[in-house]
Amino acid sequence: MPFSRFVETGRVAYISDGPNKGKLCTIVDVIDQTRALIDGPNSGVPRGQIRLNQLHLTKLCIKFPYTGATRVVRKAWNTGKVDEKWEKTLWSRKLESNKRRRELTDFDRFKLRRARQTRNKIRTLAYRVLKRKATKAGTLYGKKKVKKDKKDKKEKTTPAASKPKK
Repeated sequence: MPFSRFVETGRVAYISDGPNKGKLCTIVDVIDQTRALIDGPNSGVPRGQIRLNQLHLTKLCIKFPYTGATRVVRKAWNTGKVDEKWEKTLWSRKLESNKRRRELTDFDRFKLRRARQTRNKIRTLAYRVLKRKATKAGTLYGKKKVKKDKKDKKEKTTPAASKPKK
């Protein structure tokens, strides 16, 4: 699959370093090989330059004129519904999950551990019941085959078969 996230005007990026770490912005202009002019009107990122190695490019892209003013970028951001699209991405959900996990207290971690143990006990019991049924029905490992030798021995050892004929 070819690379599709290019450093271009209108590309939405996640800031991974610096004073605006964790915020979304959009690239307004590329200054040179290592820097870009960014603006984040709705996320509180002021217009300014940033190194490209401080940005993580997202799959989101909005359309606005080359080197558009902040009001133009804000209008394009709102019409493109960038905030709503970002909230739906797996990346955003993982960041939110990690943030929530970092904020757990010791007691919250304890409660989480107990809840997981309870869930796993319920899951294990349900699994064992299903496995037992499948084993008895023969759908898990196949039906057990009785050897012919054992059948013959059972027939020979019956009381009627053991009596001698007169």
